[in-house]
Amino acid sequence: MKTAHVLVAADKFKGSLTAVQVAERVTAGLRRVVPGVRVETLPVADGGDGTVAAAVAAGFERREARVTGPLGTEVTAAYAVRDTTAVVEMAEASGLQHLPAGEFAPLTATTHGSGELLAAALDAGARTIVFGVGGSATTDGGAGMLAALGARFLDRDGKPLGPGGGALADLADADLSGLDPRIADIDLILASDVDNPLTGPKGAPEVYGRQKGATEDDIAVLDAALAHYASVLGPEQAELPGAGAAGGIGYGALVALGARFRPGIEVMLDVLGFAPALARATLVVTGEGSLDEQTLHGKAPAGVAAAARAAGVEVVAVCGRLALPPEALEKAGVRRAYALTALEPDPAVCMAQAGPLLERAAEAIARDFLA
Repeated sequence: MKTAHVLVAADKFKGSLTAVQVAERVTAGLRRVVPGVRVETLPVADGGDGTVAAAVAAGFERREARVTGPLGTEVTAAYAVRDTTAVVEMAEASGLQHLPAGEFAPLTATTHGSGELLAAALDAGARTIVFGVGGSATTDGGAGMLAALGARFLDRDGKPLGPGGGALADLADADLSGLDPRIADIDLILASDVDNPLTGPKGAPEVYGRQKGATEDDIAVLDAALAHYASVLGPEQAELPGAGAAGGIGYGALVALGARFRPGIEVMLDVLGFAPALARATLVVTGEGSLDEQTLHGKAPAGVAAAARAAGVEVVAVCGRLALPPEALEKAGVRRAYALTALEPDPAVCMAQAGPLLERAAEAIARDFLA
């Protein structure tokens, strides 16, 4: 009989615990019940916020750069490097976390800093860049990113456009000839957990604009502006999976930087070395803050569970909140889910005490599957 070897491969509990902290708490809970159990931790991410932290936990070197934030002020952004592979997370430069509480700029927020972060990865010698996109404060179609890399976007008077998606309505000419030539020589992988097109009912403004502070009028303006932008740069790419990711930065990467789209969790599992870790495991613990319908569509736990099921390894999940019935969990490859709300029904207390509660959930996993 194979000795028990638990692989903890969970995403963050957003607002409560990082993926690294989730792994630490689960490990502590398991070992409280089975002190000698072998536990291997591999924090995971699906391309959104937390992607760089997951790479660093897997052995990448953390680097920092000063770049332009979504509101135009300078921010510090991290990326990760190992050999000639870099992991760049657009949220580090252009994410919602850089907005002051209650302050949004749906029409003017820029991805300029994301382009600067890509340039920093190129300066570090990267030949492969995993570009994780999600958690953005922006809806500019990646125009700011491209401008930072040397593109020029001009109005009818030949003047550079202002920042943000709203300004794209005035786009008359897009000159991509000045793009950093190093881009042509690298493998740029667009890693995202969403496959939305750029515009329309399932596009970036309509689906994600409200969480960035956009009103209904703003959404209409942004959708029309992005459609015009795509008519100038290339309408075909606007329909590609991932074009609408992170306020359309996916489109900018696809149309102008030669990026290729892959589901974020698939890319990250490859980059993080999940396959060899899975080969050593007898039980996998995955999870995220909320296990719900979105989880089933490309989120980290679904990717982990699918890979584990294919390898014949049993999977259980931990979460703050469980909104999936047992049959949906089983279909996704998850044997059982342990929700913190089952231990503490008050959501506010649950988030505040997520660490200790997660240890208790892990104790239950150990009793049910290891003891």
